[in-house]
This record gives sequence, structure tokens and C-alpha cells, in this order.
Amino acid sequence: MAHKPIRKAVFPVAGMGTRFLPATKAVPKELLPVVDRPLIQYAVDEAIEAGIETMIFVNGRGKGAIEDHFDMAFELETTQAARGKSVDALKGTRLTPGNAVFVRQQEPLGLGHAIWCARDIVGDEPFAILLPDEFMHGKPGKGCLKQMVDAYNKTGGNLICALEVPMEQTPSYGVLDPGARNGALTEVKGLVEKPAAGTAPSNLIIAGRYILQPQVMQHLARHEKGAGGEIQLTDAMAAMIGNQPFHGVTFDGQRFDCGSKAGYIEANLSLALESPEIGAHIREFARRLVL
Repeated sequence: MAHKPIRKAVFPVAGMGTRFLPATKAVPKELLPVVDRPLIQYAVDEAIEAGIETMIFVNGRGKGAIEDHFDMAFELETTQAARGKSVDALKGTRLTPGNAVFVRQQEPLGLGHAIWCARDIVGDEPFAILLPDEFMHGKPGKGCLKQMVDAYNKTGGNLICALEVPMEQTPSYGVLDPGARNGALTEVKGLVEKPAAGTAPSNLIIAGRYILQPQVMQHLARHEKGAGGEIQLTDAMAAMIGNQPFHGVTFDGQRFDCGSKAGYIEANLSLALESPEIGAHIREFARRLVL
């Protein structure tokens, strides 16, 4: 059975990044670099790899630099060309004209509210969601969203990225109530947002990647507040379980929580070690540090 293709992706980028102050006072956290590319670029590249055509950025005040990042840098490109220097490093930063859409979330009312702000652009199509500070590092050609789209083409319905964490960490995440498992696919029987310690139905968490049917917008439109007094995407997804297929996809790759300082440093170190340009130098530097 053919399923409607996933052509659109929503990137919620309206957060203030307070955990990284003062670095994020004037620079959006999504533009903080991991080695030499900003977090948002990795997420967009992941979406393009998975066949996404339209990128929908839900931003907030002070986030204009994200729009500039994906625009033409006329002065830079002209100056480099005049000097005979390459601008290859800018490949991927200019999206196809008309395929980058920016929507304003005026108030920080939660992730669910941010997604709802994109409702008119999403329309009646299934769509993906990528949280840029959840950095999902996969093998070339096998990124997290690509793995999920491949699974969606078989199952249809709704899918979320599911990863195992120590049980004591579950109060910080949306958690799956799992059903039958089949390889990387896990049936989702229920979802709980930030369960109290000791009450989580499993240690499988939602890890920042989603493929959802457009009906989720109808549930988000109720603006019902959940955990933390915010409009939670998890609650809207839970309302669809039983009415549509719902699965978790275990990602074959590494996840870095770049919403935390420790996770951000881990991502930089890991990718620096993989770099053919600086990997050997960083490895030797790290070796000297631990001696």
C-alpha cells in the first residue's frame, strides 16, 4: 500500500537557549557550531537526505540570523570569488528558492504550540519534525530521518525516534509504553510526557524526530496544557494512538543532547575525532589531556 510521501519538515527554533547564556544572548543556539557547521545545518542536511522538499522554521524574536544563514551571502560570496577563493563550504546553506518558510511563534507556550503554528503550511499532508538540539549522527546516507522515512513507507501512520536511556533519566523525556517489537520497530501503546520518578512505563524515550499525520494539528488546536503548564506535543500524539498506526523506530547511530553543555561538548569532540582535517591532532591533544 502506497503512503502519502513526506515532503515537509518542521524545525522548532523559537527557544531562547537559556542554558547556554551568555553565548546565546545574541546568537541563536541553533547556530552554535559543531566543529564547523551549526546545529541547524546538520538537521536540515538530514532532512534533505530523507527527501524533504519544504523546510518550515518556527522561530521567535531575535532569530533572524537563522533565516540569514540559509540565504545568499552576497558580500562574502562576491568577495571570495573576486579573490579566486572557493565558496564550496557554503554548499547546503542556500535552500531552493521558495522551499524555506519561516513562521513566528509569538509566545513560548510549548513544543506542541510551536508545531501548531505551522498548521497552515503543513496542510493535509503527513510531515516530519526535527528538533535541532537533538543531534542525531548517523552514517552517510543513513541518517535518522532517512531511517524513519524508510520505515514509514512500509508502515504508514505515525512514527517517532525511540532510544533507550537509563531509567533514572526518564523524568526528563517523553516515554513510550511499548508493545510488540520487530527489529528496529516498536509498537507504541501509549506515551507519557516527563513521568514522575519510578512511574515510567519503559526506558524508551522520544528522541527529537517525528513523522506525524496532519490530524495531530486538530488535537494541538485545543491548546490543552500538560506537563510544565505547556502545550505538549506528546499529549496530542497520545490522543491518536489506537486510531492510526503508531511505531517507534530505534535509530542506528549516535544521539547527542546538544541542549545540554555536556552533550554539546561530546558532539564536538566526537565529530572532531572523525574529521580527516583535524582528527589526528585532536586525538593527540586528548591523549595528552588524560595522561
